[in-house]
Amino acid sequence: MGRAGKSDRCDIFCVDQEKVSLLRQQVQTAAGLANFFKLLADETRLKIAYALSREELCVCDVAAIVGISVAAASHHLRLLKNSGLARQRRQGKMVFYTLQDQCVRLIIETALNHQQDRQHI
Repeated sequence: MGRAGKSDRCDIFCVDQEKVSLLRQQVQTAAGLANFFKLLADETRLKIAYALSREELCVCDVAAIVGISVAAASHHLRLLKNSGLARQRRQGKMVFYTLQDQCVRLIIETALNHQQDRQHI
């Protein structure tokens, strides 16, 4: 392996024990977040979450917006609801979904801003 293989790591091994001890404890607060991101890593669910961040929608509207069957939309919405990201309410024969809170909206908007900024570089 040539010099190029070593350019992404330190030339010497030196650990800052104080930083490591502090951050080792702090990173544990991120435990379980991977499941949250895995849920939104699905393109269809991300589009659904984005749409729900804009408007309360019934299952049929979600299916039409994303271009999937009502059954598929219902499946994705159920996953979002069961994970606590979305909530539902029934109005007569209609079932409406919205995001549980605005945190998901903020995450999606931040990611979109990041993506747009990267495209202008």
